[in-house]
Amino acid sequence: MSFSWFISVDDHLIEPARLWQERLPEKWRETGPRIVREDKSEFWVYEDRQIVTTGLNAVAGKKREEFSPEPITYEEMRLGCYDPAARVADMNQGHVLSSMLFPSLPRYCGQIFHEAKDKELALLCVRAWNDFILEEFAQAYPGRFIPMMIIPLWDPVAAAAEIERTAALGAKSIAFSENPTKLGLPSIHTDFWDPVFRACDDTGFVISMHVGSSSNMIRTSEDMPTLAFMAYSAAANQAGTLLDWLFSGNFVKYSNLKIALSEGSIGWMPYFLERAEQVVDKQRFWASRFDISMNATHERGEQKGMATFDLDTDIRRLFRDHVYGTFIEDQAGIRLLDIIGEDNVMLECDYPHSDSTWPDTVQLAGKWLGHLPQDVQDKITVGNASRVYNFTPADPASIPES
Repeated sequence: MSFSWFISVDDHLIEPARLWQERLPEKWRETGPRIVREDKSEFWVYEDRQIVTTGLNAVAGKKREEFSPEPITYEEMRLGCYDPAARVADMNQGHVLSSMLFPSLPRYCGQIFHEAKDKELALLCVRAWNDFILEEFAQAYPGRFIPMMIIPLWDPVAAAAEIERTAALGAKSIAFSENPTKLGLPSIHTDFWDPVFRACDDTGFVISMHVGSSSNMIRTSEDMPTLAFMAYSAAANQAGTLLDWLFSGNFVKYSNLKIALSEGSIGWMPYFLERAEQVVDKQRFWASRFDISMNATHERGEQKGMATFDLDTDIRRLFRDHVYGTFIEDQAGIRLLDIIGEDNVMLECDYPHSDSTWPDTVQLAGKWLGHLPQDVQDKITVGNASRVYNFTPADPASIPES
């Protein structure tokens, strides 16, 4: 083992019950997100919805035999799931130098607020979540948290303003959807998102897209076995996201834009990069003249679309300069690192979810990475995240031993 600390670019916050009750203007607190307790159960109430916290999202400190998807209460979960000081103590125990937190109640990119009826309140809720992360995590514990923000997905102009506001306060990234069309929003191939992408390009914000941030995990059928679905869906979802972005033209339009595919792992990437290159090699000439629907029935009179493909597209360069994969456990991906690129992958531990390697990440990852040169290990565990997110992590020497 050649490293003692690492940056986790994908962890999760179970929002404390007090978050919106403390941070929303008083007149909104009775209608904003709040915890209701009935007998031995508790759930969030927001507008006309009642939302529980699933036990699989808060397993930190539990044995695998104790994992359950059934609803869980705050009393049943580890304090570090929702309390900033306790989270830092757990990070120290697991040698997590710095962490980036995705939301839970709002879902992975704030979908719940996009779905809300009252958009004035929803925008206030978005800002309250962001301020909570900035003030009670990033500012309270310098160098320990990479501040990632959520945005009002329904209003790109307001979203750009929120990016600019929070950038001035030290934020580094936004959570975005892996496929906005599944949320009823325009695709990344339209100009709808230009204000958001331009703001990220200007501020250096990374667009972080967590598996499931489309609220639509791919499955073969409705009765696909749950464990088969869990093994299949992450890579299936994010492979589509990767290809969508590589062929979108956005990386040419916004040369500073960077995306991170969060909790999607990396072992599948070499195949899809190779396949994308094969498609470009064989199909690029007609694709530079017009577009077609691959679901076409080949009937006479079919419409051809406008060409969107640039003959000069260099798939590998676009990937190298703009795309970053993250992984929890992926020994296949490590073996294919020469194809993916040592500068394009980052480690995560997924605290406090059921896929997490906390608190044993350093020991486990040391086995997978130990054969690599020291400089490569340093990149994957700390260096790449620091560079990609333009973030200065805490000095390990300043962290008390747990």
